[in-house]
Amino acid sequence: MEPGANNPSLPFSLAVLTSRLQPWQGRLVMLVLAGLITLLLPALLPNAFHTLEEQTGNLGWKLSPVTQTEERFNIIAIDEKSLQEVGPWPWPRATMALLSTRLKEAGVQMQIYDVFFPEPREGDAAFVAALQQSKAVLSQVPGLQDSQEVIHSGQLDHPVTGLSCSSAVQASNFVGNAQVFSNIAKGHTAPWVDSDGAVRKVPAYVCVGGQAYPALAIGSLLEATSADRWQATIRTGTTLLSPVQQLTLDSYPGLSIPLDAAGNLRVSFRNSPDVYQAFSAADILAGRIDRQALENTWALVGHTALGLSDIVPTPYSGAAPGVELHARILGSILDGNVPYTPRGASLMLMLLSAAFAGLLLLLASAREKVASYSLTVSALLLPIAALLIHAELLTTFNLWLGWLSPSLFAFFAASLLLLHELALVKLERSRVLGNLSSYLPAEVAAEIAYALPNSSINAHRKNVTLLSADLRNFSAYGESRPPEESAALLHFFFVKTTEIIEKHHGRVHEFKGDSLLAKWDGSDATAATQALQAAHEMQRIIVDALPQHPPAGLEPLALGIGIEQGPVLIGSIGPAHRRSHTLLGETVTITLRIQEMTADLAQPILVGECAARQLAEQGLISQGSYLLNGLRNPHILYAPPMRDPSQLSARNETPSLKLLRGGRS
Repeated sequence: MEPGANNPSLPFSLAVLTSRLQPWQGRLVMLVLAGLITLLLPALLPNAFHTLEEQTGNLGWKLSPVTQTEERFNIIAIDEKSLQEVGPWPWPRATMALLSTRLKEAGVQMQIYDVFFPEPREGDAAFVAALQQSKAVLSQVPGLQDSQEVIHSGQLDHPVTGLSCSSAVQASNFVGNAQVFSNIAKGHTAPWVDSDGAVRKVPAYVCVGGQAYPALAIGSLLEATSADRWQATIRTGTTLLSPVQQLTLDSYPGLSIPLDAAGNLRVSFRNSPDVYQAFSAADILAGRIDRQALENTWALVGHTALGLSDIVPTPYSGAAPGVELHARILGSILDGNVPYTPRGASLMLMLLSAAFAGLLLLLASAREKVASYSLTVSALLLPIAALLIHAELLTTFNLWLGWLSPSLFAFFAASLLLLHELALVKLERSRVLGNLSSYLPAEVAAEIAYALPNSSINAHRKNVTLLSADLRNFSAYGESRPPEESAALLHFFFVKTTEIIEKHHGRVHEFKGDSLLAKWDGSDATAATQALQAAHEMQRIIVDALPQHPPAGLEPLALGIGIEQGPVLIGSIGPAHRRSHTLLGETVTITLRIQEMTADLAQPILVGECAARQLAEQGLISQGSYLLNGLRNPHILYAPPMRDPSQLSARNETPSLKLLRGGRS
């Protein structure tokens, strides 16, 4: 396994695995994985992700709401003030009749009641008469929630013909109005309540007993046309930007209401809550209102008092009366601003995600630092970009596209690509470090790999034990043999000696020609003993493996080893673009010269006097004092006793002795 591949983190481990592929293949794998996560997470937590998308999807409306006063509708609020002055709800029918009469006298053209009257009571006739004198619409509530209890209160009336109930919202329970109100137009006020308590969609019509009953806003529009019969048609969208379904009213030409696949229309929160004028019902009853404020308007009568439990969350204030939602629906239908999700929303989100993927692939293929920084920033900015695109489409074109899926994809794709690039960089650096370590000592390779190049001397003093080993007569051998054979022999020599040196806790500093230089940290007895043990093992293993019968006229191959201790200067020198790691100092020169003396003294191993002091127990034999080549001071050399006297006879060799001037026993 490559260095750095072991990582307990599953995503990073996966990134390490993909880094072994071609870069473009690994990136594609990460994008596919991001797509799978994007599909899986919302499926596992549907309510949480739906609520998140809905709550934040209103950002466009909240950032730039419409603040122009709505002059077509007024809210007649049954508020706390009204309950204090008139009395607790429900009010007597006579009071409701008076309220309807006051609205008529003020010039209100349509009275829309977000309240219902399921039981007959005293004064119903007067109230019905007041409602009939002006256009009025009452509410009725089909039960959308499943219930074990069958509830049929009052009666439902005023269905719409022309609509199929086969795929519509079905309801078995309902709360209608008393039969005495059967001639008054009706519209249902049954909303869908999300898990966070907010109302965002309302069924355009609900089917009960095979009859389709329109929403309160749609019933109000039908009543406004004075049509003898309510008829509507559902058409299927044909283009990518068209709604899934469109509801058209036969008596209201040119009006088209976009619906989703389930027949729901989305509530628009485009307008600020301040645009809706609200008047207290108590002021209407007492005649304390300026009639010009109500003239030629539609009045929506509903509860706003907190105790009447008709309060729902909104993107603005956090709470709004239900009657305000009906005003929003009615206004957005008339203005043609009903938000909807287009038929091609899924394709558009996929294209947006594909655009994000292309951008991320481009960033990931950039240079190392550019990729790291840009992918990190993209993981934050691309989800924001998706949200802003959704907000712009919503405010400009009333398109509720959605933003969460491309945002999740962008976040996970950028994060996984960043992990992949980091793993790729780590793997590449591990390979570089591994390659450097094959040419240089491990600590030197690490220093070079993780430090910036410079042109200054980077070296320090250190006490070490050095071992120099040389294949004697190799140059002459190489002249008479094929280069492949010479290379194989030299490769064997380097591999075996490295194994032996590292086995005895040393490190090869450099290979040079047919020789090597190894070092042990420290100049104590332990380091000297380890070096000498390595030298003995090298002589035993390497020499026996060398060719036994050299070409005619050539000396046999042999191995000469010199050992010495002392201070050195170790580090890097040279220009920044071409550095060299080296050992410098007298100790290095002495060690190399001692190794050269092995041929002259016919000793396979020679030890310098500094190292010999640490090897007193090894029984070293003095070879005399010599003036080494290039040095001014003589040095005493020592040789270890021969461990196997039969070693020479086994190779049928005799020592080649030479008398040197300057030696003494």
